[in-house]
Amino acid sequence: MSYAELHCISNFTFLRGASHPAELVERAKALGYAALALTDECSLAGVVRAHAAAREAGLPLIVGSEFRLADGLRFVALAQSRGGYGALARLVTLGRRAAAKGQYRLTRGDLDAGLPDCLALWLPGAEPARDEGAWLRSRFEGRLWVTVELSASGADRQR
Repeated sequence: MSYAELHCISNFTFLRGASHPAELVERAKALGYAALALTDECSLAGVVRAHAAAREAGLPLIVGSEFRLADGLRFVALAQSRGGYGALARLVTLGRRAAAKGQYRLTRGDLDAGLPDCLALWLPGAEPARDEGAWLRSRFEGRLWVTVELSASGADRQR
């Protein structure tokens, strides 16, 4: 069965990611991944480096970004096309312009128009609010999935 990592952050997500985008691509290729999505938090800064490395490695690269809205709702958006990439870039710009340098701020209202040509992965917290999933579904009808991630907290099996 093939595997593609759809939520991967690099050192462009400061204080969370450690590896350079090219290193992530190289490791994904070595592990036999079918594809890799680079999804830094409210950023597309590592995409050019990841794209160059992915082209050289022959590994499909998926461009995306992770977002945390002002109310805590978290999701990843993945571009399906050049238009989707443009929609992501506009949302990143909107969020960065609404906050101090090095930060971003987005609200649910910033997504009223949705993100055309993007898929969404909901990143529910330990106790997700049911309305979060319903709200995201209304913005990404037929294009939303729920993610399951290991948090290495000791409560993964229960969660």
